[in-house]
Amino acid sequence: MSQSRLRHVLDDPLQFFKQVITGFRANQGLLLSGAIAYYTLLSIIPMIALILVVLSQFKAPAELIAVLREYLVLVTPSHADAVIDQITVFLRNWKVIGIIGFLLLLFFSSFAFTALENAMSVIFFHRVLIRRRRFLVSAIIPYIYILLLALGLLLVSMVSGYLRTHEWSQGLLETVLIYLLGIGGEVVLLTSLYLVMPVGRLSWRHALIGGVTAAFLWEITRHILVWYFSTLSLVNVIYGAFTASIVILFSLEAAAIILLLGAQVIAEYERIGTGQKKIHGLQTE
Repeated sequence: MSQSRLRHVLDDPLQFFKQVITGFRANQGLLLSGAIAYYTLLSIIPMIALILVVLSQFKAPAELIAVLREYLVLVTPSHADAVIDQITVFLRNWKVIGIIGFLLLLFFSSFAFTALENAMSVIFFHRVLIRRRRFLVSAIIPYIYILLLALGLLLVSMVSGYLRTHEWSQGLLETVLIYLLGIGGEVVLLTSLYLVMPVGRLSWRHALIGGVTAAFLWEITRHILVWYFSTLSLVNVIYGAFTASIVILFSLEAAAIILLLGAQVIAEYERIGTGQKKIHGLQTE
């Protein structure tokens, strides 16, 4: 079946691309991307704060923040420093949040994953019709990802600390290795999202292709965003004090569009040869 699907795509790639775009539009992909971006904006500060509060008990906060900045440049290329400044203030005063504040951090940090899971259920609706995920599993998934992100940040900070102890690795080599670790972590995270978020079992090969493709597209997109906001954009003039939030939201929505497009490619690829003609909300001929 996989070879016949691949042959189908290679025989007429433009038709397959058209199906992906048609499905993305029928599924209200831009609207879903906006929702994911909005909830990610609400989640990113609490999630990072929660991770750093825990990791700061084991590693120096300054070292964690330095590594975190390298990651944030991959996600919010133009205003990573604005997020870092807010996180630094919070980290200095984390002891005042108490148990209730800690629970609220957990609650708000899960918003983005919940929105993403709902968006995936729209794109992979053919899976949802067959089986539904248990509520407890959906509730646990966000916190498993937060734990994995914390472990990833701890690993990178340990590698970075090790590199700084060796004179031969200072400078360019350290920067390149941290960048490659960031890209590798990005691919792993995207692949795992494609594996876990859709209901049912997805081929790891399909998920890996989606993860690599989405990471590649995002690397191109984020460099374009940096160039645009630093040269042509009038966002500083138009939005003033809200500029950082607007730019971060715009970057997150671009990332969400790429993420959901990758999911749409996988969904359309899965339906090849199954006889399913119905795209969510749209009956095709």
